Amino acid sequence: MNASSRPRPAISACIIAFNEADRIGDCLASLSFCDEIVVVDSFSTDGTADIARAAGARVLQRRFDGFRSQKAFAVEQARHDWVLCVDADERVGDTLRGSIEAARRAGFDDAAGYRFARLDHYFGRFLRHGNAYPDRVLRLFDRRRGGWRGSREVHEAASVDGPVRTLAGDLVHFPYRSFEQQLAKTQRYARMMAEHDFARGKRASLGKLVVSPAWRFWRGYLLRGGFRDGWHGLVYAYVRANYVRQKTIMLWLLQNGQPLATPAPPAASND
Repeated sequence: MNASSRPRPAISACIIAFNEADRIGDCLASLSFCDEIVVVDSFSTDGTADIARAAGARVLQRRFDGFRSQKAFAVEQARHDWVLCVDADERVGDTLRGSIEAARRAGFDDAAGYRFARLDHYFGRFLRHGNAYPDRVLRLFDRRRGGWRGSREVHEAASVDGPVRTLAGDLVHFPYRSFEQQLAKTQRYARMMAEHDFARGKRASLGKLVVSPAWRFWRGYLLRGGFRDGWHGLVYAYVRANYVRQKTIMLWLLQNGQPLATPAPPAASND
């Protein structure tokens, strides 16, 4: 039986979301070619779940306990084995959609999963250089052959057993609503990574504290051409270098028995 005569594989789109009322509509619209859309909502308070239901998505609510765990749960709820995992702040671009549909017409015969570039929109400009791009991610895969594995709950990555192919086109990413949000998000991720590394026995050094942030900046800004994105590329490179600095400092503090957050006040005595 040739590819044209076989049933077209169905795709389940899987999204995790929390308070994404202003962005999830565009995300859902870009997934209209999928056979179902599953949204796992972490009890949003801004109407995200209602918007998703109105757009035809199947909405499940689950307490958030980590990015990897939430995405793995979403994949488990899908009705179809081929899943396309996106975040609420991402959109499938037109070229990428065409590439996915072409691979589907061929029956997904050449791979267990597909990766593609992610294109960040950064305060008015798409970043096409430096550490920001192409940032290829594996997001379309056969869940019978892989998924969101491992124990790391931040900077999570899917993996599969079998060949992985690269598709043309971009997953368009709108990661930050404001610079303040980026700083808060970066600090949160730095803490999660420091705690993960510490639990796995990784340790920081004063040398890494000095060298690692500088290397992240110069690698992205100069060696990978981040300067070609103008001031946007400069700001992005600085913030990403600061993320490395924060993560290393937090790991250093943990290994020296220092708290990362203000300790809770002692409970009042009833005596």
